[in-house]
Amino acid sequence: MIAPPTRVRPDKGSTAGDDAAEILARRGADWQRDRLTSIWRSARAPLAVLTFVAVGVIAIVLLAPAAKSNTYLDPASADSAGTKALVDILGARGFRVTSLYGPADALAAIGTAPSTRPGVTLVITRPDLLTAAQRAQLGRADADLFLVEPGAISLRAFAPAITVADTNAPFGTPVDPRCGIAGARLAGSADAGEITYHRPSYATGCYPVDGHPSVVRYDRGGRTITVLGTGLPLSNGWLALEGNAALALNLLNAHRVIVWLTPEPMIARPPPPAGGSKNSGPSLIPGAAWLVVAQLCVALLLAAIWRARRFGPLISEELPLVVRASETVEGHARLYQSRRARDRAAQALRDDMLVRMRPALGLVSGAPADAVADGMASRSRRSRQEILTIIYGPAPATDTDLVKLAGQLDELEREVRSQ
Repeated sequence: MIAPPTRVRPDKGSTAGDDAAEILARRGADWQRDRLTSIWRSARAPLAVLTFVAVGVIAIVLLAPAAKSNTYLDPASADSAGTKALVDILGARGFRVTSLYGPADALAAIGTAPSTRPGVTLVITRPDLLTAAQRAQLGRADADLFLVEPGAISLRAFAPAITVADTNAPFGTPVDPRCGIAGARLAGSADAGEITYHRPSYATGCYPVDGHPSVVRYDRGGRTITVLGTGLPLSNGWLALEGNAALALNLLNAHRVIVWLTPEPMIARPPPPAGGSKNSGPSLIPGAAWLVVAQLCVALLLAAIWRARRFGPLISEELPLVVRASETVEGHARLYQSRRARDRAAQALRDDMLVRMRPALGLVSGAPADAVADGMASRSRRSRQEILTIIYGPAPATDTDLVKLAGQLDELEREVRSQ
């Protein structure tokens, strides 16, 4: 019976004991360093990919333009309140429509339009959303004005000759034009109302609701000013009803260049803190970015659990003693003997011998028995049948026969190698 390996404990204070302790400590440190290096090499690629994805997602979230807060009569909007359908029809008819959201951009577009004065139609939807300074600048623009749903404050800047009559007039029902504007008469009945106006004698009023027109047009200072009390005839959801499409196209056909301004509402900013400090750092990151980061953290945790399914080797330190090969062989032999596994022992001996001899005979692994027997018979005194019996014969019946087989295999190998 093989005695279990034991650790030799040196005398306290001996030089040999100190050297052994130092060697074991150094080996442990080396093993720990190698282990960390292996973990880092296996994890650096997934970490690099996750870091790249996280940085990319955060950059996209932070750099993405904010969603528009005002999509009413927006040429880029395809919902029922947008005007994408009308702008597409105008583009198909040869009009150049420039959709903008800032007053400064609209003024710049009007200034670069290559046409005679005034050769541009400036459409302003919901002008009440503009500031007083912006309304004053746009009111002096060298372009015809097309105002949609202007209130009293906007009319004072853009069309002071017109005043509001009713801000809650019925709307969404067909109204006859009953005016002298040729485009309105050709369009016929249309959905008008919502805001009606008082007009001067030189202005033309159309589509009256409760006695007051909801569409007013007049010329002053070399330009035409058109006031539309409701945006329904221009919107995607109402454009195909009644004469709305014809009315919108006829009112906007004066110039080939149209600058369409959809103002963004001015959002009031909270007052700064008493100390004058501004928000910075994590407070500036939108909430959606934190959700993305949380998802990436969960993915990183799952990847770490997947990669760490084996928490190191089963034995975390080297064996204190080295077992000689002869002892290992003897131990295996005793296990075979205790279980009377002579067939497995014989097969192991034969297989090992074939593994060593096939390359010497010029045979590949898995060569047939006939090829092996012919190759060995050509280099041995034994007959082909005797070699087949030794290598591929039945399992030995007794321990003596097993020992005899081992001797025959050794002798056959020596004979073949000696030739």
